[in-house]
Amino acid sequence: MRVMVLVKATEDSERGTPPSAEMLKAMGRFNDELIAAGVLVTGDGLKPSSAGKRIVFDGPDRTVVDGPFPATRELGAGFWLWEVEDMDEAVAWVKRCPNPMPGPSEIEIRPVYEAADFGEEFAVELNERLARLRERRP
Repeated sequence: MRVMVLVKATEDSERGTPPSAEMLKAMGRFNDELIAAGVLVTGDGLKPSSAGKRIVFDGPDRTVVDGPFPATRELGAGFWLWEVEDMDEAVAWVKRCPNPMPGPSEIEIRPVYEAADFGEEFAVELNERLARLRERRP
């Protein structure tokens, strides 16, 4: 199963305070463990929401909103995409993670929808579509 692991933003991350060299080394070691275990698919840190934009949808209308965005604790500061056996394995990995922030922080784990979640017919159609796209790539 794939899971998105979301590192929640804090006031420090929203200020753009760079992580310490010690934190970068600790997180690098943790990422190396994830890679060695075949868990890590991808991941990265995110710049503060002041560098971002939101697109608000209302029917056919689209409105672009510049950051920064309110509700810091609801924002993301980084992410991983992991391939794990189940949610218990994902929780076990997060418990091993160094605290990603200088103070209190949160990490959220969310399962990713798989094609099979939408029914067998959709899964077959999606896999065929992905195969056609791969054939077109150089």
